[in-house]
Amino acid sequence: MPPRSDTTPALRLDDVRRSFRTGERIVTALDGITATAARGAVTGLIGPDGAGKTTLMRVIAGVLRADSGRTDVLGIDVARDPLGVQARLGYMPQRFGLYEDLSVQENLDLYADLQGVPMAERKERYGELLHMTGLGPFTARMAGRLSGGMKQKLGLACTLVHPPELLLLDEPTVGVDPVSRRELWEIIDHLTRNAHVTVLFSTAYLDEAERCDVVLLLHEGRLLGSGPPATFTAEMTGHCFFATASLGRRRLQTQLARAPGMIDAVIQGSRVRVVTSATEPPNPEQMNPRVPDLAFTPALPRFEDSFVARLRERAAETAPAAAAEALAPPPAAWTPAQDVIAVQHLARRFGAFVAVNDVSFTVARGEIFGLLGANGAGKSTTFRMLCGLLPPSEGTLQVAGFDLRKAAAPARGRIGYMAQRFSLYGDLSVRQNLNFFSSAYRLFGARQRERIAWAEKEFGLGPMLDATARDLPLGFKQRLALACALMHEPEILFLDEPTSGVDPLARREFWRRINALAEVGVTVLVTTHFMEEAEYCDRLVIMAQGSVLATGEPEAIKASVRTAERPDPTMEDAFIAVIEAAAALAEAA
Repeated sequence: MPPRSDTTPALRLDDVRRSFRTGERIVTALDGITATAARGAVTGLIGPDGAGKTTLMRVIAGVLRADSGRTDVLGIDVARDPLGVQARLGYMPQRFGLYEDLSVQENLDLYADLQGVPMAERKERYGELLHMTGLGPFTARMAGRLSGGMKQKLGLACTLVHPPELLLLDEPTVGVDPVSRRELWEIIDHLTRNAHVTVLFSTAYLDEAERCDVVLLLHEGRLLGSGPPATFTAEMTGHCFFATASLGRRRLQTQLARAPGMIDAVIQGSRVRVVTSATEPPNPEQMNPRVPDLAFTPALPRFEDSFVARLRERAAETAPAAAAEALAPPPAAWTPAQDVIAVQHLARRFGAFVAVNDVSFTVARGEIFGLLGANGAGKSTTFRMLCGLLPPSEGTLQVAGFDLRKAAAPARGRIGYMAQRFSLYGDLSVRQNLNFFSSAYRLFGARQRERIAWAEKEFGLGPMLDATARDLPLGFKQRLALACALMHEPEILFLDEPTSGVDPLARREFWRRINALAEVGVTVLVTTHFMEEAEYCDRLVIMAQGSVLATGEPEAIKASVRTAERPDPTMEDAFIAVIEAAAALAEAA
């Protein structure tokens, strides 16, 4: 497609509004959105789940009518001619409809038929798409047998079978590992640079904002800001610092988060990264209580700092109830060196397929331990075996002092589990979910009432007790899920992608709770695709194709990939380097 000389925006939104009725509540999904998107550029819709990104995408695509306002796409009024718009754009929704019982090639053929692509054009188009996505060697493979990242790339290829002028991508990288995310961005760069396609890209990953030409920051249906990512980052220059002290990073973070003038405080390696309202760090002498040997050094600003600052400002305006701080059950005497999880030569096969191969590690009491890996690495299979939900093919599993081959049920009584997707009962109210899960954990009478009262107070669920669980905002769903997982005061907590899609403030609140649990001896095992969350782990393993590639403290793993060109690698840099090194060795062998 030749480059366009047309300088009019590819997309123009003028005071677009849309509301939905949920039960007796009216939910405002879009609250007066006014913005534009330039032709041939990548415009990012940045915001957490519930921000309005998907609703806005559907309005732009002409599959949902706005209540008011005007939406122009490629010079066409969407309300007047939605079919004319749909003929010129490609739309990949969050749950793109691949047919898992069809092969890669059969999926491409099906979407070519649906989009009316002439037979004479298909061979050349398929060749371009298969080369661009790297799916050429897999045309005969069933879509259901592809990894998560490969499924996303196939979905994108199907969307592009008919070349669009405007491409709408609704969270294409959600639940996808960093390697696959980078590959998807390479495809997007190719489309904008070589095919001059205009891309509207929505994501909850704030680091992806810096890959966009312009970003629109959405939160609770409102536009908080728009412009090039660098302008948002520049606003925070001089406000960012690294803090160190012998106190320990978790306790240091807790102290700094409470300090006056503090916008943000997050763990990053052995340090705590802080963002202040003033262009100077807090005075260590004025800390209450004082932190011994506290020192600050300047840090470079990030795009996320600006978004968090905007969310803090909105939170202050709406004055929500403060999060509780007494997060954990009463501490008992415990020994940090005591291993409560021991995995030796663990393997799991499904027929001829080896999902987990000779995996060994231990986790000490009170430790936060991370399982990282590319999609299809074997993390979920390992998780299910550790929870006693799936028997191993080989090896030994000791959890909370029980051999899972012989006593899986008693071990499960010591475990709390929070699933990746909201797995509570959506048709039940918050109160009914709390009652059900406390009963399932054999809590009755006074003890049950005590723990339910604890959950209501601890997680701020009181105002929502009679709300249906499925209608809760995502942050409250997360609170309810964690409250149910902790109802029986487990010794071990399993967290499977626990913060996927939630806003940065809810993610920080969640990790404050997890850190407090670890401080009193609860052992935490977590899987995540947010590499910054790996920084909260005391130790972690990186897996690929069922095997452990690296294990150790986050700082040690980052140090192992440090080079002159990359003197200060991030956790994502380290993850990608470890995966690529293993792939290179496998290819050489």
